[in-house]
Amino acid sequence: MRRAAEAIGAAWLAQRGALFPWVPVLLACGIGAYFALREEPPVAALLLAGGAGALLLVVALWRGREWSGPPGVALALLLLGFAIAGARAHQVAGPVLGWRYYGPVEGRIVGIDRSASDVLRITLDRVVLARTAPERVPGRVRVSLHGAGGIAPTPGLRVMTTAHLAPPAGPVEPSGFDFRRHAWFQGVGAVGYARAPLLAVTGQGRGQWLFRARMTLADHVRTRLPGQTGAFAAAIMTGDRSGLTQDTLQAMRRSNLAHLLAISGLHMGLLAGLVFVAGRLALAAIPGVALRWPVKKIAAAMAIGAGAGYLALSGGNVATERAFVMATVMLVAVMLDRRALSLRAVAVAAVIVLCLRPEALLGPGFQMSFAATVALVAVFGWLRDAAIPLGPRWLRPVVAVVISSAVAGGATAPVAAAHFNQLAQYGLLANLLSVPLMGALVMPAAVFAVLLLPLGLDWMALWVMGQGLGWILGVADRVAGLAGARIPIVSPGPSVLPLMALGMLMVVLWRGRGRALGLVPVLVSIWLWSGAERPRLLIAESGALVGVMTEAGRALNKPRGAGFVAGNWLENDGDGADQPAAHARWQDDLLTPLGVVLVAGKAAARAPRGCDGAGIVIYSADPESPPAGPCEVITPATLRRTGALALVESAGALHLRSAAEVTGRRLWSPQ
Repeated sequence: MRRAAEAIGAAWLAQRGALFPWVPVLLACGIGAYFALREEPPVAALLLAGGAGALLLVVALWRGREWSGPPGVALALLLLGFAIAGARAHQVAGPVLGWRYYGPVEGRIVGIDRSASDVLRITLDRVVLARTAPERVPGRVRVSLHGAGGIAPTPGLRVMTTAHLAPPAGPVEPSGFDFRRHAWFQGVGAVGYARAPLLAVTGQGRGQWLFRARMTLADHVRTRLPGQTGAFAAAIMTGDRSGLTQDTLQAMRRSNLAHLLAISGLHMGLLAGLVFVAGRLALAAIPGVALRWPVKKIAAAMAIGAGAGYLALSGGNVATERAFVMATVMLVAVMLDRRALSLRAVAVAAVIVLCLRPEALLGPGFQMSFAATVALVAVFGWLRDAAIPLGPRWLRPVVAVVISSAVAGGATAPVAAAHFNQLAQYGLLANLLSVPLMGALVMPAAVFAVLLLPLGLDWMALWVMGQGLGWILGVADRVAGLAGARIPIVSPGPSVLPLMALGMLMVVLWRGRGRALGLVPVLVSIWLWSGAERPRLLIAESGALVGVMTEAGRALNKPRGAGFVAGNWLENDGDGADQPAAHARWQDDLLTPLGVVLVAGKAAARAPRGCDGAGIVIYSADPESPPAGPCEVITPATLRRTGALALVESAGALHLRSAAEVTGRRLWSPQ
């Protein structure tokens, strides 16, 4: 017993100076606890958690001793993470449309992008809906433009159209991604589509000059570089991805190059690094400045300014904000004569991001960017401390690119597989052929294009940029076209990624032999993932689409319609088939062994019927006279309350589970 206590004490003392990187981990655990609740905590509970956490943190830092201090800080951070997440959820609260609406929609354009159906989509604020009181109108609505004719969407323009609107949809299946929660934190209270032309109401709105400048630059770039090359250039310069087609996006995803489209850590790091190096060299070339001024620190400040400009130019989305925070923290470390690339700097950036946008914890962007950053810092730090040579001087940059691509790809692969249900088998090859070109050619050309734009000479830099982007698009097409380029992956359970993340963080952050214990939760998570079971039956929220799991994969009752739901089901199954192929598996007797009867169509719903020995009767249209008997009747009205349903096997029996049951009663749930 004494030896065990001594071993624990020695292990604890070994962590001196290495505990700060655990701060964002504990904050994240508190944030995760808030989002895992089934019932929304009262505001008083959030205030109590925040106050208790702040008080406990002060006491633990002031009076805490060797053993009591860190546990007290840990508990305080858990409470503060919980309170921060709840405060953010209340801060973004706004009206959500509670019914289906059809009629005139008027508002100011504050966002332009492209929907999953490959049509232009606009986001409106200052919305006006007919026959709707202002206090019930959502702050923002998102409308896909399926209609022909009308004006082209212009930033800040007040427009109107006739649209179908509905509340943001919930998960496509129980335990699936909660689109309603995602829309809540974006401030979007209604989504829909319009087939009528888009009409202008007034001229340009105020307060949108930066958005207009972004879109003007994007249009200019697409004019200089037509086709998907120009759309790619506009995406990485301004964040406008409305010109990219679904085919291009699919090729980039299947080749693991989609991260090059998002203005995230890679782009911000390349830009900041380029400005830092160029500024330092330029200042060092002036003897009077180099001898009297701190050139390195001035160059770091210049890089921060360039990053801030890039953040504004790109629209300031969450991924870019996160990248800017990480780059700024590291550049500030340079200005303070501290090591820039360290786990402490990464932890500071993570704390800032989690405090500003705690909901980012649930998204793949946050998880992938910090997984890659932590892995890269840890691996290159180990290589530095172990003094492992990377070869001759001329070969070191190539070796560094290979190592960084392999490490970042390995760190983000589980997250990408869990969220996007696929692994890019040749992703390392595609990144080795593309990432160096992005850093050495594309990003410098983009910087020069912006600098030369006032002189009308940007075409030279854009031409160079286009050559590099053309190469990257060619690599994406070729790699995505290789046999087995995309490996479908089944969705893991909700505990898999947290277990894996905590285990890997233990391996990276803990000092001493105890870090090996982190492999235990990693192995457990892999075991749970390998045994993940999918629902035997899935019923869409509309009631029109039903999917039954067979030996050949999920069979769908419809070859088309509800394509978004069908695609998500098949992806979550780890099934590479499309909806028509999944429908080819359908047989009318598939539901019989499950004790389920499907009544499809309005005509069939009007006919009287009994349970016919079934335990569950599903109607795709509301019936005039539901069957009387012991069976459970599921109608569109039922599904509007429960959301999507799943028939899962538990303890040897089949049970229905609803999306509403899993998500619970939260701020973003239907009231």
